[in-house]
Amino acid sequence: MNEELLELEIGAPAHGGHCVARHDGRVVFVRHAVPGERVRARVLDRRSRFWRAEAVEVLRPSPDRVPSVWPEAGPGGVGGGELAHVALPAQRRWKQEVLADTLRRIGGPAVAEDVAALVGAAAPPVEQLPGDEVTGGLGTRTRIELTVDEDGAAGMYRPRSHDVVAVRSIPLAVPAIVDLGLLGPGSRWRRAWHPWARVEAVAPITGEPLVLVDGEPARRPGRRPRGGDVPPRRSVREVVPSAVGELAYRVSGSGFWQVHREAPATLVAAVLDGGRPQPGERVLELYAGAGLLTLPLARSVGETGAVTSVEGAATAVRDARRNLHAHPWAELRTGHVDAAAVTGAGARPDLVVLDPPRTGAGAGVMAAVAGLGPRAVVHVACDPAALARDLRAAREHGYRVTGLRALDLFPHTHHLEAVAVLERG
Repeated sequence: MNEELLELEIGAPAHGGHCVARHDGRVVFVRHAVPGERVRARVLDRRSRFWRAEAVEVLRPSPDRVPSVWPEAGPGGVGGGELAHVALPAQRRWKQEVLADTLRRIGGPAVAEDVAALVGAAAPPVEQLPGDEVTGGLGTRTRIELTVDEDGAAGMYRPRSHDVVAVRSIPLAVPAIVDLGLLGPGSRWRRAWHPWARVEAVAPITGEPLVLVDGEPARRPGRRPRGGDVPPRRSVREVVPSAVGELAYRVSGSGFWQVHREAPATLVAAVLDGGRPQPGERVLELYAGAGLLTLPLARSVGETGAVTSVEGAATAVRDARRNLHAHPWAELRTGHVDAAAVTGAGARPDLVVLDPPRTGAGAGVMAAVAGLGPRAVVHVACDPAALARDLRAAREHGYRVTGLRALDLFPHTHHLEAVAVLERG
């Protein structure tokens, strides 16, 4: 079937890594373009309300376009680097514009007014993480996921598909992962996996990288275990500096951890600065994971205070118990986070901290949180649209935005992290 090519004038960025264009009155979401460009784009998907396309030829480039730092994530390639052709400062402006649009369009007038009064703009600037000014945002990811194709080569999926494309490089990965030699036809790791296997590589702050194949640890080919046939590790050690001292964690290799090398310390600082937990206070933490935020919160309130955390993944809670074993005033609960879990968490908290998945907490959870009447709520969000919905729900129950930071935890992608502070007012 012949592919359809369109000449398009590229408009504003949209949530999801696309730019908006129009063709005969129809909205077309275009990947691999930059606002202000004219491109020739290949149509990928036709729906009744919009089409999707990808730019395959640039007829009039934007001054913000640069040679892609990861060509394999370009047109026809893999996902995970959809802004690799955009200069880093322009990427952050792109994300700021998307955040502003979602806060205004989805959050509603009250949320938009709160943010404008707070930062003097529709959204705060997106902050670059330490070190990215030197590396250009490359070599930041301490965790990657791969899928083995039918020929035994490690690759990644094309966007919005189940097609695996073998890759020869992932320049976003930290050097310790690159040095493993997982990629390419000559990889010695091929003997450790099989077609369609899921491969995870983890490079902790301290210690050697860990490779998991279908969730099971795999030894580096050609390397003999030291001290006899010792079972390979299933967890890694992470160390995070903070205002309450060095924080040490053990995290399951397949468990969730922030992927940017500077993200854990940055988020801990943002939450402590925004929530200002004090000795003796009570804290409720939702979607607590392996305890990244639970540990500094417990140290902040001290043994005269209390922290209650709720997390749905049993593996993460087991990690958190290990990480919080010296803080018995932290109660770690396993269970789905919903309105009932919030209202049943015990005494009224002074502070609520939540770090929900990409779908957000939802109106029911936000209403239940507001019903507890905490002095402050700190919301950590990895999706601007979900954040906007949650802020709108909190605003409807008497809480306004009194702090908002946007963090570029995912350079060369459309993703960003936001930390919002809510107080009754």
